[in-house]
Amino acid sequence: MSMRNVMLPPMKKSSTIFLRVVIYLMGFAVAGLCVILLGVSISGNVGIPGYPGLFLPLMLGMLATSVPFFFALYQGLLLLSYIDHNSAFSELSVKAIRKIKYFSGAISVLYALMMPYIMYVAEKDDAPGGVIIGLVLIFAPFVIAVFAAVLERLLQNAIEIKSENDLTV
Repeated sequence: MSMRNVMLPPMKKSSTIFLRVVIYLMGFAVAGLCVILLGVSISGNVGIPGYPGLFLPLMLGMLATSVPFFFALYQGLLLLSYIDHNSAFSELSVKAIRKIKYFSGAISVLYALMMPYIMYVAEKDDAPGGVIIGLVLIFAPFVIAVFAAVLERLLQNAIEIKSENDLTV
């Protein structure tokens, strides 16, 4: 049986509701964290005794990384809407995954740029897990970017195969 004879059932919107809820919850959680970080940064009650404002650059860096994070969440919502409209195997989906890859990479690069300061703060604060947390903040979005790159390539190959099958009638 060839690929062109197989009809896939239309996706139900209920199948993506859970993922939409997760994306919105992640967005609300990070937005709340940003509000808290911004409030603490403005209040000036940041740091340890003898080092006032030590954590301020870290908080500002975390606020900076929230921008590509929210753009990536938006692209995830777009991707889910493409899936709902049965256009998962389209160039629009590839573009959304590509943008998620770029935004995840940007988050990873921003945290990598902050890593020397994270190490400095961990040394001053005598926090043994500071460097580990910094590495997790670098590698978690990097893994997402690599996964998105693989998914982008697979989806692009599937689109090419689909278009070849559509031309072979």
